[in-house]
Amino acid sequence: MKDILKPILVLASICLVVTAMLAFVNGLTHPVILAAEEKAAAAAKSEVLTEAASFEEIRLDNLPNGVIEIDKGSDNSGYVVITQVKGYGGDLRIICGIRPDGTIEAVKTLSHNETTGVGTKAVDNHSGYRDRFVGKTAKNYQKVDTISGATISSTAYQKAIGLAFSAYQAAKEAGM
Repeated sequence: MKDILKPILVLASICLVVTAMLAFVNGLTHPVILAAEEKAAAAAKSEVLTEAASFEEIRLDNLPNGVIEIDKGSDNSGYVVITQVKGYGGDLRIICGIRPDGTIEAVKTLSHNETTGVGTKAVDNHSGYRDRFVGKTAKNYQKVDTISGATISSTAYQKAIGLAFSAYQAAKEAGM
């Protein structure tokens, strides 16, 4: 009985110590990671809506599924919307800057899991796909052609932009 119990206790002790160490390290790094993510998000917001000096998050109840966050830029400079949709390889998260007149100033990919060399043609800007949406409105953003071979990824990108326009419209209707 002693030969069976001793390895079990040793293994359980090792698991307990390793778990405690991981929890301790997570406690130390979590605030640092959150601060870095907030800094990156602020930089991305400024990149897609350049005239805004600051941003204020808007809380709306009627936002469509997939809208992560909507912020209003200072001095009525427009809105920044973060959306997430399912692409070919997983979740695709973008940030879209929309001017007060309803045109896109810029779009940026925040994260994706698309296939390298194929799906990344739509989400990375190597092919200029993202730039094709600049100046588009809710009425004509769907006229941007999908990329051959990356149809699912480019269609997901268009869907994410459509969600951004839906959030923009909801904010305008709420008087924000």
